[in-house]
Amino acid sequence: MRVLVTGASGTVGSLVVPRLIERGAAVRALSRDPAHRVFPEGVEPVEGDLERPATLDGVFDGVDAVMLYPHPETAEEVVDRIRNAGARRIVLISSASVQTAPGADTEHNHGHQHHRPVEEAVERSGLEWTHLRGGEFMVNDLDSLPDSVRAEGVVRAPRGDEPGAPVHEADMADMAAATLLEDGHHGRAYEITGPESLTPAQRTEVISRALGREITFVPLTLAEARELWLARGVPPELCDWLLWEPGPEDDGTDTDPTPDEYVSPDYQRVIGRPGRTYARWVADHLDAFR
Repeated sequence: MRVLVTGASGTVGSLVVPRLIERGAAVRALSRDPAHRVFPEGVEPVEGDLERPATLDGVFDGVDAVMLYPHPETAEEVVDRIRNAGARRIVLISSASVQTAPGADTEHNHGHQHHRPVEEAVERSGLEWTHLRGGEFMVNDLDSLPDSVRAEGVVRAPRGDEPGAPVHEADMADMAAATLLEDGHHGRAYEITGPESLTPAQRTEVISRALGREITFVPLTLAEARELWLARGVPPELCDWLLWEPGPEDDGTDTDPTPDEYVSPDYQRVIGRPGRTYARWVADHLDAFR
C-alpha cells in the first residue's frame, strides 16, 4: 500500500511515517519545504501546501490512502483532488471538540467550527474514511510548562481541580498507522484520549516525582490565564474557546462526564493495549523540564 502523509514533519506526522515504513507501506511525505526536511530512508518527499490546493498537482497520484490534516477553507477542493487521483481511503486527524449530538452548543466551540467542516467534506467524498478525534495533547505542555518549572519550580494554569485525559502524541500516531493500513475502520469516528483522567495539579505532581524535586502548582484565574496565553501568542478566539464557561442555563444536574474528563476505550480496542500515561510522556520529555 502507498500512503501519503500530510503534515509529515509535524508532531504526529513525523511519528506516523516510521510506523508505516515498519509495517511495509510505501510512504509519500507532503511538506511545504521538503528540501529542508529529513525523512527516513525510502520515503518519497513531495512539495505542496494544503492551504494552496493549486500546489498539489500530482501529489495524490498513485496513493491508496491519505492521512489528512484539517484546513476548512480548502477541504472540499483537497478532498476532490484525493478522490479524483484514485485514492480509496482518508484518515482525518480531527478533534474531540467536534460535537454532533442534537442540541450541542457549537457557537462557542472553536474546535468544532474548525474541524467539523473538514469531517463533512471527507464524509461526502464517497471514499473510505475514519476520523481520529484527538483530545488534548500532552505535548502541548511543552509550550507552557518547562520554562516556569526550570526557572521557578512552579506550574501555572487555570482550573487546577478540573480533570482531563490528555493523549500522548505517539498514541495518535499508532492509531493513524493502524487505520491507514487496516480494513474495518470505515465510517468510524474514534475518540483518542489518554488512559487516565488527571487534574492540572495532579499532572504537576507527576512532573515533580519525575524530577525528584518539589514543583508547586499555582492556580490562575481565567483572566490571568487569558493574559498569559495572549502574551504567548495564543489567538484571542482560541483563548475565548479554551476559557469559555457555561451560562446560568446550565443547572449543574448533568452527572455525565464532560468531554475533557472522559477516558475513551477506542485506543485500547484498536491497538490492543492501554494508551501511554502522562508519567510515560513526562519521562519521554524529561530533559525539557530539567
